[in-house]
Amino acid sequence: MLSDTHGHLDKKITSYISQSDELWHAGDIGNLKVLDYLASLKPLKSVYGNIDGNQVRLQSSEVLSFNCEGVSVIIIHIAGYPGKYNLKAKALIKKYKPKLFICGHSHILKVIQDKENNHLHMNPGAAGIYGFHKKRTMLRFEIDKGKIQNLDVIELGTRGDLANAID
Repeated sequence: MLSDTHGHLDKKITSYISQSDELWHAGDIGNLKVLDYLASLKPLKSVYGNIDGNQVRLQSSEVLSFNCEGVSVIIIHIAGYPGKYNLKAKALIKKYKPKLFICGHSHILKVIQDKENNHLHMNPGAAGIYGFHKKRTMLRFEIDKGKIQNLDVIELGTRGDLANAID
């Protein structure tokens, strides 16, 4: 799972994606080139973010709500975090009661058990080179028989490192 690529992809992402069944992108994809490339690797679920233009928005959703291996999932780009969710996120949580709630936007990697809403909150941080984050990150995990397990935080390098950029 990744977020906030802002039009940049690192070659390291490819090796992690190859080990996955599916790829989820939590918004601010950046352009169709990134979206199409990711979709060519694995089945892709994506939401658009605030920087994404019409072309990306036509191929992504504002919100995704689905079930994966017995886990109800919501993905949205801008949501806040436990105790500080925005109104839209609060309404989605109330309506769908997810077991896994995923967002992006902040460029800050967070994995928090939201005890009040009884779900796991994940933000993979930012995989792109633009923003205030210092490290580019993504998350990898397994969902099996209703359990979220084997979570890995993957560091892709420093924010400005272009050495492994996919052209």
